[in-house]
Amino acid sequence: MKVVILAGGYGTRISEESHLKPKPLIEIGDYPIIWHIMKIYSAYGFNEFIICLGYKGHMLKDYFLNYFLYKSDVTVDFSKENRLDIHQNFAEPWKITLANTGIQTMTGGRVKKIQKYIGNEPFMLTYGDGVANVDLKKLVQFHNEHGKIATLTAVQPSGRFGALSLNNDQLVKSFKEKVKGDGSWINGGFFVFQPEVFHYLGDDRTVLEKEPLENLANEGQLMAYKHDGFWHPMDTLRDKKYLEELWMTEIPPWKVWS
Repeated sequence: MKVVILAGGYGTRISEESHLKPKPLIEIGDYPIIWHIMKIYSAYGFNEFIICLGYKGHMLKDYFLNYFLYKSDVTVDFSKENRLDIHQNFAEPWKITLANTGIQTMTGGRVKKIQKYIGNEPFMLTYGDGVANVDLKKLVQFHNEHGKIATLTAVQPSGRFGALSLNNDQLVKSFKEKVKGDGSWINGGFFVFQPEVFHYLGDDRTVLEKEPLENLANEGQLMAYKHDGFWHPMDTLRDKKYLEELWMTEIPPWKVWS
């Protein structure tokens, strides 16, 4: 099953870094976040990717075109007609299609533009700026069993601030740091779609999270796979720093690969 990654947005909420590079190339530790995302999928055997490019897409092309060299020891011998010797013959078992989907194209329009690379097959889709320890095998099994067109992964994000319980005199009765949200489930990405989803997508102005998903829900064709484990987006510089702190721990919560 192919994996589509939306990687074309401007990343305006993390403009401190995104003015220099596309958001998916912002690094967590020594690797860009898109690498972490792809490693998650690869750990479950999903190794064929279609990356939807937009803002500074040429930088993502450069990264993956040179990825093998980045991962290898090399010897450049200028005395022998600039011979390049690569001392490694394996990087990742990935097949990657880098698709130009437009600078201003919305999420739904980007997905529509890569239909030719999907064909008449179910596929997975995620955003290029969030990590999780979602069990992708169970997600696909859930999707296959319910028989609907679309599945999204529902998550409950942690609160950004400590939660207080007060009495009438403003006395703090309890304090909990970074508790789960208010109990509401939100869209955490990590979708699975049947090819029929393309019928719900229009032109470049189509926002996947608006009419397409709304219409699928109204028709009873959208299911939610509940994930109560780790999930975190990288929307802001604060998020990046938080994920980097986790990456430096012994076992980062989204590191499902060995």
